[in-house]
Amino acid sequence: MVWIKKLVPLAALCALPFLVTSCKIQMGLAPISSIDYSKVKTISIAEFQNQSEYVYAPLAIQFNQELKDMFIQQTRLTLVNSGGDLELSGEITGYNQYNQGVDASGYSSEVKLTLTVNVTYVNNTNHEEDFENRQFSAFQTYESTQLLSAVQDQLIPLMIEDITEQIFNSTVANW
Repeated sequence: MVWIKKLVPLAALCALPFLVTSCKIQMGLAPISSIDYSKVKTISIAEFQNQSEYVYAPLAIQFNQELKDMFIQQTRLTLVNSGGDLELSGEITGYNQYNQGVDASGYSSEVKLTLTVNVTYVNNTNHEEDFENRQFSAFQTYESTQLLSAVQDQLIPLMIEDITEQIFNSTVANW
């Protein structure tokens, strides 16, 4: 009986390396199941022009590049200049700042910076999924003691990432 009590911990110790090496955790992005790659092979993304009242020159360039990168990196679609199986077009319609919070002295304590984009999506293999002039927006806030010119280079990439994810999810991910 005593030898069994000594053998059980020894057996558990010997089995531990096999259990640890046989179990593995795998993480990654779920495949985009709504794309039928036998029908849809290409995507064309028109340049989104900045039509907002306040124009910040790098905004349109950054937005266009991030949108294209999102589709190239997360799908097997080939980017073409025009006439893709999927087509995205639109414009940046808003880049605005608004006072949001008020402190005890009655002055603004926080500013809300908002980016708005209108998008038209055409799925040439299934026109039931098309939409026209759908609005996507994102915002970030910053303290009113800071100037927009001091914070916009940090805030714009965050808003662009949010909007490109919204567009991606509304088109090929169908969320």
